[in-house]
Amino acid sequence: MHEKPLSVLIMTTTAHLSEDSELARLYRDFTAEHLNPLWTQLDSLMPTAPAPRAIPFVWKWSNLYPLAERAGELVPVGRGGERRAIALANPGLGGAPFVTPTLWAAIQYLGPKETAAEHRHSQNAFRFVVEGEGVWTVVNGDPVAMRRGDLLLTPGWHFHGHHNESDQPMAWLDGLDIPFVHYTDAGFFEFGAEGVTDESTPDLSRSERLWAHPGLRPLVGLDDKSNSPIAAYRWEHTDAALAQQLALEDEGYAATTEPGHAAVRYTNPTTGGDVMPTIRAEFHRLRAGARTRPRRDVGSAVYQVFAGSGGFRLGDDAQKVGKGDLIVVPSWVQWSILADTDLDLFVFSDAPIIERLQFGRTLVSRNA
Repeated sequence: MHEKPLSVLIMTTTAHLSEDSELARLYRDFTAEHLNPLWTQLDSLMPTAPAPRAIPFVWKWSNLYPLAERAGELVPVGRGGERRAIALANPGLGGAPFVTPTLWAAIQYLGPKETAAEHRHSQNAFRFVVEGEGVWTVVNGDPVAMRRGDLLLTPGWHFHGHHNESDQPMAWLDGLDIPFVHYTDAGFFEFGAEGVTDESTPDLSRSERLWAHPGLRPLVGLDDKSNSPIAAYRWEHTDAALAQQLALEDEGYAATTEPGHAAVRYTNPTTGGDVMPTIRAEFHRLRAGARTRPRRDVGSAVYQVFAGSGGFRLGDDAQKVGKGDLIVVPSWVQWSILADTDLDLFVFSDAPIIERLQFGRTLVSRNA
């Protein structure tokens, strides 16, 4: 075996050192000009599959509600803080007050006889009530009763405030697209009335009286609207729809998404699409013992247990959940649900964004 002459080795080494020096200089010049080469970060920018920073996580209602009560005792509602809302901060997102990179979730708490003054913002919002009543949210001057099981909408740039007419506090789930609006630098905010513009307490809002009649659309509003004009989707209708799906399944009809799994999507009656352009909302009911097939979805979702108990498998981790608990499912994390008892679940997601951008992809296991 012939060894290379010393002179050749020296020349080769010198050439490599020169190349390394030039490469280091190139990278310094990139930095000086605020440039970043793709070839050094391809794996992180273009992974072979989604690699979310957000992690699956469960917040227990038994921990959340006492903390909200303490905030109610110590933190006033007024100009400045605006709302006594406590955001769920995903542990994978570095302390940001976001439950996923596109979604914001919080527990809002309003004490007896308290009023949260009106404001409006670009961000789309909803409220879902796990328990309680006696609060009205006033949306663009329309007072909307908030009761157990109701989904209430506050589309972007609608003035809204809340007033509690009862002697009991009330807490509910807030969901917004704050992270998405923040990332796109699209947010505006404006203060409104010091209180609320209508302190009346009707059973039905004006929007429900006009719009919330199954299969019927008023001729005064034939243009398509980007947000649903229905201010509240009432629990009695959601409950009845789910119960009838399961009853039809018992009668041998194909009415459920999986055996023992009834589900409905809240829709915009003017388009048939989602209630808001950035947020999808659904409600799922599983019979005791029912399970969903494991699946992965591009896009993120947040579940809240409305009633019953069961378990979520999130990746390799299994978590028991009960009433009020909140569960985040980040993009492309495999997940499935098992109902120990009859299990009712509210869920919201960023699916409208994902689908409109043609990024949607789902992988469903054949086995439960």
